[in-house]
Amino acid sequence: MKHWNPTLLLSLLVPSTLAGVGCERRDAASTAQTTSTPPLTNRVDNTAVNARDVSGAPTPMDQGEGRADLETTQHIRQALMADDSLSLDAKNIKVITKNGTVTLRGPVKSREERASVEAKAWHVAGLNDIDDRLDIESTK
Repeated sequence: MKHWNPTLLLSLLVPSTLAGVGCERRDAASTAQTTSTPPLTNRVDNTAVNARDVSGAPTPMDQGEGRADLETTQHIRQALMADDSLSLDAKNIKVITKNGTVTLRGPVKSREERASVEAKAWHVAGLNDIDDRLDIESTK
């Protein structure tokens, strides 16, 4: 009895299918190559914010590692996340506590939102321990 090579048999029975698969891969590859990242002019320009961060303003890397500092940051963050009236930006501000002083940094949508964020931080940390560096986003 003759034994047929399964690969040879398959190539004889379905040549057009195999050719089609190869073409689809080339098409997908060529499509992927033509898709590119948007030009730099379409990206958000945060050069001024980056310059501000280099100027000595506290960053999350400055977060104190003591238990009291960590708990203060945690409680403020929990208060922000629990408030459904705050925008996503306000919930994502940077909260940095070091040696009992809380720094708030980032964009908020309005003066009212800024006041709400500050009030939550004051409630946890105390009125004299807040360094407010929140930015109110300009409306365009």
